[in-house]
Amino acid sequence: MNFNTLILRAEEEAEAIAASPGTLGWIFTFAMAIGAGFLIFDMVRRIRKVRYRDEIQQEISEEQAAIEEAAELAKQRNQKN
Repeated sequence: MNFNTLILRAEEEAEAIAASPGTLGWIFTFAMAIGAGFLIFDMVRRIRKVRYRDEIQQEISEEQAAIEEAAELAKQRNQKN
C-alpha cells in the first residue's frame, strides 16, 4: 500500500461517517419536534387549569371565612343587646 491509497481510504471513511441521515431522518426529527411541541402545550394547559382551580378554591374559602366571621360578629352583637 502506498501513501495515496491510505489517504483515499481515509477520505472515503470520513465521507461515510459524515453522511446525513437523509430524508427519513429529517422527517423523524421533525415529527419528534412536533410531538414535543404538543406535549409542552398540553402540559402548560393542565398546569394552568390546576392553578385556576387553586385560586378559585382559595377565593371560596376566603368568602366562607368572611361569612362565618360576619355571623360570629352578629351573634356577639345580639348577645350584648
